[in-house]
Amino acid sequence: MSGTGPATGAAGGGQESHVQAPTGPESGFPALPAPAGLPRFPLALLPTPLHRARRLEAALGAGPLLLKRDDLIGFGVAGNKVRPLEFLVGAALDHGADVFVTGGGPGSNFCPAAAMAARAAGLECELVVWGDPAGAPNLVLAAAAGATLVPTGDTDREAVDRLVEERAAALRAAGRRPFAVPRGGSTALGAVGFAMAAAELAGQLAAQLDEPPALIVLPVGSGGSLAGLLAGLPAAGLDVPVLGVSVSRPPAAIAARVRQLARECAELLGGPPPLVPEIVDARGPGFGSATPHERERARLALHAEGLLLDETYGAEAFAAAAERLGNGPVLYWHTGAVLPAIGSITKGAP
Repeated sequence: MSGTGPATGAAGGGQESHVQAPTGPESGFPALPAPAGLPRFPLALLPTPLHRARRLEAALGAGPLLLKRDDLIGFGVAGNKVRPLEFLVGAALDHGADVFVTGGGPGSNFCPAAAMAARAAGLECELVVWGDPAGAPNLVLAAAAGATLVPTGDTDREAVDRLVEERAAALRAAGRRPFAVPRGGSTALGAVGFAMAAAELAGQLAAQLDEPPALIVLPVGSGGSLAGLLAGLPAAGLDVPVLGVSVSRPPAAIAARVRQLARECAELLGGPPPLVPEIVDARGPGFGSATPHERERARLALHAEGLLLDETYGAEAFAAAAERLGNGPVLYWHTGAVLPAIGSITKGAP
């Protein structure tokens, strides 16, 4: 992540209130101390619901199954991506930026979320996009929110973060004030959003359950959400095993990245050392493609609970969560991806 300029408050107006979130019971945001002066631009309606999926348990023939519903986070269809963006956009405003620069692929959930968040904050947004952007629902939404798409012209995902920095450098040379963020918002600062989510979850569990879940399951792409959760759980007093379901990188590769981000996030928060997750390989037939078994599980979730699970993250992670039922409550963290989920359904429509 990179920014420009001094810490001047909100872009264009210097109004600190625009980047500082409310805390406490009224906000639904349980207290987990953040570093003094860490700016946040509030977007989400928190806490997102936590509930037991009894119909889905009956359909699966196993349980208990808990659902943490970041698909209902209340800002566009951005899902869990809102959590890091509150802190990343807050930092962009605090740095006096006028354009938010990030990137991803045609199926990126972070790209439209970033575009909407930037627009809400009064920032322009540029998205460096690999692959073919034509007609991709997430990128159509990003463009509708006012983002400028900058296609790379090839399918190299790994080059995007470098190209984001290069685009930011070009904008800076032209007199603009860019704030550059890697794919998925996966930085220590972005991970703070999910560390705060751990505190949110702790408050819900204390109010709703007699015992913590035996396992928390969530999908893993660029690693920021998992890293933040691992940093936030011990700070919130929760010692719960976490299963990360890797959909784009070999487990060993993403595990190293997650451990680094989690350590950096814990240091930023001044909290205890992060937990160490289990990470399983769910790349299957390829990025963005679910197996027949995962699709069947996604259909079951749709029919029983009305859950929309996409074929890049949701179907894979939910299938992994369902396999772990039977040894205590399992919490599946539904991270969103509503537009791609609808796209998966309509692909097979007559």
